[in-house]
Amino acid sequence: MTDAQRTRKLLTGNEAIAEGARAAGALFASAYPGTPSTEILESIARRGDVRVQWAPNEKVAYEVACGVSLGGGRALCSMKHVGVNVAADPFFSSSYSGINGGLILVSADDPAMHSSQNEQDNRHLARAAKVALLEPSDSQEALDFVALGFEISERFDTPVMLRVTTRICHSMSPVEIDLSAPYAPVLRGGYQRNFRKNVLLPANARHRHESVEERLSLLEEFGERERALNRIEWGDRTIGVVTSGVAYQYVREVLPDASILKLGLTNPLPRELIREFAGGVNELYVVEELDPFLEEQVRALGLHPVGKEIFPITGELDPDRVARGFGLEAAGSGVEPIETALPPRPPVLCAGCGHRGVFYTLSRMGVAVTGDIGCYTLGALPPLEAMDACLCMGASVGMAQGMEIALRAGGDDRPVVGVIGDSTFVHSGITGLVNAVYNGGAGTTLLLDNGTTAMTGHQDHPGTGLTAEGDSTISLDYVAVCRAVGVRRVREVDPYDLEALEAAIREELAAGEPSVIVCRAVCRLVDRTPIASPAELEIECPGCGTCFELGCPALDGSSGQAVIDPSVCCGCALCVQLCPFCGLRIHGHGAAALESAP
Repeated sequence: MTDAQRTRKLLTGNEAIAEGARAAGALFASAYPGTPSTEILESIARRGDVRVQWAPNEKVAYEVACGVSLGGGRALCSMKHVGVNVAADPFFSSSYSGINGGLILVSADDPAMHSSQNEQDNRHLARAAKVALLEPSDSQEALDFVALGFEISERFDTPVMLRVTTRICHSMSPVEIDLSAPYAPVLRGGYQRNFRKNVLLPANARHRHESVEERLSLLEEFGERERALNRIEWGDRTIGVVTSGVAYQYVREVLPDASILKLGLTNPLPRELIREFAGGVNELYVVEELDPFLEEQVRALGLHPVGKEIFPITGELDPDRVARGFGLEAAGSGVEPIETALPPRPPVLCAGCGHRGVFYTLSRMGVAVTGDIGCYTLGALPPLEAMDACLCMGASVGMAQGMEIALRAGGDDRPVVGVIGDSTFVHSGITGLVNAVYNGGAGTTLLLDNGTTAMTGHQDHPGTGLTAEGDSTISLDYVAVCRAVGVRRVREVDPYDLEALEAAIREELAAGEPSVIVCRAVCRLVDRTPIASPAELEIECPGCGTCFELGCPALDGSSGQAVIDPSVCCGCALCVQLCPFCGLRIHGHGAAALESAP
């Protein structure tokens, strides 16, 4: 590519990975949305060349990518760090079977848990699976490492984990790219059957394990000499720092003159290069986010670096935290920061959200509620406080069954309700429902269908009727699915009708068998059409505060009375149904619940 063809562009790490996949000739990309990885597939889809798919969950996404690889095409599969847990079964086995076309799994880890339930360090999973692990330090490397990853994958017959973190995913840095380059998918000849390699029966898998160990040795030799991945940057040899990923940027900012061993291929580690570097410096440090993944392996070489004694094992690093670890002043501009007392801004369900009425109702019923991952998790927060647990994607249905068993054993007859969203139900809730039917559970599942994967930015899923490429497709019928797995009691309820909603929940809880209530209300950020004209005060508000128990952002009580912001209110009528003084009304047509309002 000539200089005239090169374009220098600011890209996030996610956008750079997408461009890298296209430039490297990926035939296919798949994902399940999850912060901070979501924009990777969205960015690939916008270019319109690489075939893309939203999958029902990460396991399926990776399995389809494995099939593309088996057929000879290059495939990239992206997910957030906890999504790799869901995909772990095929991921670990694919290490044994190896690849045909290049195969990359992007793991977007979330130090500090900006939008996650844990901050696990997925470098351990790459090491446990015995696959090549790449860690870019900026957007340019995020793009370049995709091409390198495909080459490594095909050269060494291995899946490759490209591990990025929130700061790499969402921060922008300059990238050199040719946006006019034609898309040319890479195919590795024709598919040919290979029973010994691709069919993981025990006899074959034992043979493949030997190949995996041989591959790791070859990968380590490659990492020793490949300076695009692992390199020593000699400087002041008083201090030497081993680092990788975004931590490299912080070290370079805090200690611009220090010697640095920058690692881009972090599994397997280049042990001889580490020994060479350690022998050339007076003091050895390891700077990395989260676990002492590098540090422990450096210590295993008989070296004695300083690491987690001075750098935190929890949360994100930043230049100031790195500077403090080295006993230096904050790594800023030298200007004293101005302390500002910002008002708290807790996350809240949107005005008119269909989930609000559900959690308001549950909070007053004395039931135990097992929740799930999605916008509706906010139902656990004040003032609703209607959720007892949230563990992982799809867990609410199974946890409700288990909790019911324990409560009954202890003489507690409190009803148990599982709450799950539409995308999450498809992801991993259906099997929990099958378990309830098979094992004779008696709980009720509330399926909150807002027609999108809302919390990650409104991606489509099998229930929306649209693919990632925008094509119309079959829309999953939740009622039919629930009945097909054996649930005899399935009904739909308008979540804006509080009286009907509560009556339905009570009836199903008393039924003594598994039941599902589908609460369908479109996400207010997807369809902004008002349900009715904004609510307004009809008489002077007495200020009882009943309506504030909804936690609706359209209601302002700072004056002691209910003031409704018409620019926010969508006319859902929940506050109308709660007001004991008949002090609210809705202008215009709208929710059926108004007909029975006080």
